[in-house]
Amino acid sequence: MASNLFTPAQIGPVTLRNRTIRSAAFEGMCPGNAPSKELKDYHLSVARGGVGMTTLAYASVTRNGLSFPRQLWMRPQIIPALRNITDAIHDTGAKASIQLGHCGNMSHKSTAGETPISASGRFNIYSPTPVRRMTESEIVAMSRSFGDAVRMARDAGMDCVEIHAGHGYLISQFLSPYTNHRRDKWGGPLDNRMRFMRLCMEEVMKAAGSDLGVIVKTNMRDGFRGGNDLEQGLIIARELQQLGAHALVLSGGFVSKAPMYVMRGAMPINTLTHYMDCWWLKYGVKMFGRMMIPTVPYKECYFLDDARIFRRELDMPLIYVGGCSTRASIDKVLSEGFEFVQMARALLTMPDFVERMRLGETTRSGCDHVNYCIGRMYSREMACHKCISDLPPALRREVERLKARNASAR
Repeated sequence: MASNLFTPAQIGPVTLRNRTIRSAAFEGMCPGNAPSKELKDYHLSVARGGVGMTTLAYASVTRNGLSFPRQLWMRPQIIPALRNITDAIHDTGAKASIQLGHCGNMSHKSTAGETPISASGRFNIYSPTPVRRMTESEIVAMSRSFGDAVRMARDAGMDCVEIHAGHGYLISQFLSPYTNHRRDKWGGPLDNRMRFMRLCMEEVMKAAGSDLGVIVKTNMRDGFRGGNDLEQGLIIARELQQLGAHALVLSGGFVSKAPMYVMRGAMPINTLTHYMDCWWLKYGVKMFGRMMIPTVPYKECYFLDDARIFRRELDMPLIYVGGCSTRASIDKVLSEGFEFVQMARALLTMPDFVERMRLGETTRSGCDHVNYCIGRMYSREMACHKCISDLPPALRREVERLKARNASAR
């Protein structure tokens, strides 16, 4: 069967020139929580490199939803700078999207400006930080903030928005029994735990109107005992379809509990701690990091088995993400009925990977899956080790060790 990779396809009212999307992987390129030239240059390189749409990530809908200092925070003052980026992306023929969300309990007072909030008020050992339970009035106000952020995204020239309802972010914290211990109408049975998501989606769809595509990133499963399983993930996905989402990104895992279930492979602990500024966190992660962040082996198309089930059960456009770094993997996913493929690491060292595939120049991205980019992005801008000319010797040794481990596992 001929590949449909380079055929146009729609997400709601928006038509993409092909089936590829740069996924919403945090860039760490927003000092002062505002767009930078570095952010523009990176997304412009990906757009010129042939993707159908590139996604700016992650933009918090409120100040207290920031998880890192170098993240976007949606507010009127940054709209002109965002518009400058979307105009440049559009000039290449690509579309522009922005991921909107709130990190909930995955922050600190110094970043969020207040004690982090969540569905329930328990200490988050993975941040680590005390967490305050949201009041009902705060829940309602937060849903309206999602709608406000969508309106600002339109003003900034975005073609689509991606609502983050997975990976243990705030909406996911309400959905998951691991983080939602409430006994009121916002907790308990799954139908109650979906109430906040419904409220947010009502505001999002109202704000999106008839000209903005709405994508939702959702967990197929949380990836650990005590979280949502596949059956609950399907119920959530069906609800999102009923709520009017134009497409779903099918993912899984909790960044604060099972990060490598999301990204796969090993977390490079030396890299992670090398760039940390907080001395006590640096030493804590050096001592306990490998225990707290266990390796989940990488393989191509690592979410595909679960995603196939969702493809059979849902009648809407689905975006596959997770381990697509070769032309063969991309074509395999598309041949199984998924409308789009998202990639992040594959486009980091080779922003023009899509165009090179179109021209027949390559069938494989430059990613070697050592996850240096992930270890670095928590404290610095996201970058591939191949693009760092002065990589410290200890980190270079770690990269080589992980490359050898990956090679032996094939």
